[in-house]
Amino acid sequence: MACSLGFINVVLLGLAFMLVFTAFQTWGNIQNTIINSIKKDVPDFANAEAYYSLAIIYTFLAIFNWAAPSIISVIGSKFSMLAGGITYLIFIISFALPKVWLLYLVSAIIGIGAALIWTGQGNYLALNSTDTTISRNSGVFWAMLQMSMFCGNTFVYFVFRGKDNIDRGTRQLVIWTLSAIALAGLVVMVFFPKPPPKAPAPEKGRSDTTDSEIQTPAGPVEALKGAVRLFFTKNMMLLCITFLYTGLELGFWSGVYGSCLSFTESLPNRKELVGLSGIFIGLGEVLGGAAFGILGTKTNKWGRDPIVIAGFLMHLVSFCVIFLNLPNSSPFEDTSDSAFITSNAVLALMCSFLLGFGDACYNTQIYSVLGGVYADNSASAFAIFKFTQSVAAAISFVYASNLGLYGQIAILVVFSILGTTAFVWVEWRERRQARASDTPSVSSVE
Repeated sequence: MACSLGFINVVLLGLAFMLVFTAFQTWGNIQNTIINSIKKDVPDFANAEAYYSLAIIYTFLAIFNWAAPSIISVIGSKFSMLAGGITYLIFIISFALPKVWLLYLVSAIIGIGAALIWTGQGNYLALNSTDTTISRNSGVFWAMLQMSMFCGNTFVYFVFRGKDNIDRGTRQLVIWTLSAIALAGLVVMVFFPKPPPKAPAPEKGRSDTTDSEIQTPAGPVEALKGAVRLFFTKNMMLLCITFLYTGLELGFWSGVYGSCLSFTESLPNRKELVGLSGIFIGLGEVLGGAAFGILGTKTNKWGRDPIVIAGFLMHLVSFCVIFLNLPNSSPFEDTSDSAFITSNAVLALMCSFLLGFGDACYNTQIYSVLGGVYADNSASAFAIFKFTQSVAAAISFVYASNLGLYGQIAILVVFSILGTTAFVWVEWRERRQARASDTPSVSSVE
């Protein structure tokens, strides 16, 4: 019974995040395009930079991730997610009144809110899962979350269709529609039920401890100390290399790649292509979440590392094709520069799908590790993940403002190799330790 209630809670969690991030992920995909269109109508907005805004978001997210476990220990994961979700709504609405100072202020505010919503999400997911359901629940949540890429970007595709310039009326329609969707997600969060109680899980050498007891720290100071201690363990520091890569590639596909397509003049219907790219990224994310999460009983038979290696190969192929298909100057502004080959929309959308599927490979397995192996300290584990990922994303948006596409791809290739190697090393190390102690491998969560 508790298992079924936990699954229902995970579905509600996925629904709320699907709605909130239908608004925000769609906005992130078109933000650079929107800001450039505002500059043409509002002279005072000429100094606004989309990449700087995104860098501020992820910088504040990284900083406040350390405080998030302490806040969750006081107000709980539900109200942490609700408070964080409200900042997403504020951020989108702020574009109805375009001011440079307001853009950067709300960027800082949503960064703080993002620390709360994501750390709260990880804690709530772990509280509603067991060792045998965490892989499935992670996949269900991830697939529902990434459905947001379909909904929002399908809307953007039809709104932007046939337009080379995004006028004020179109911007207002997008702003208020996405804001309404985000508000619907907040309403769902209000009705999140408490996680079901779990049967005690006795361990050798220690007394039985319930999930609620191990999930909720004694206080905010203890939560912070626990997060710091966990950060400096050997396996977590190795996993942080993987987290860094997910942040760099997140910054690329969520904020840079769509801009590259929008600014490449040789691509037909390039403004519409931004929405289509988001749809294909979402398709890859959802299929990846389904394949490696919902069907986790079969995929986990071989462990997590083959899935991460598959994601690495998909990303490597996409980086090579993007390198050939788009000009180096495409991240910055409209360009008529030539790529190595004639820029092709079909190849661009294929890369969008590979970016999304590969991202799902990494994230579903990271969620499986953090919610399973670190189930007794999930708030701290997810905070460390989002901290490291956010630092990398912030860095990526800073260099995206000045570094050409080819330089960005080179960085992604290097860190994809390092991040994949680190993850595989940790996975294999855990297997050896499990075999040496004659206990089941942590890789087999089913």
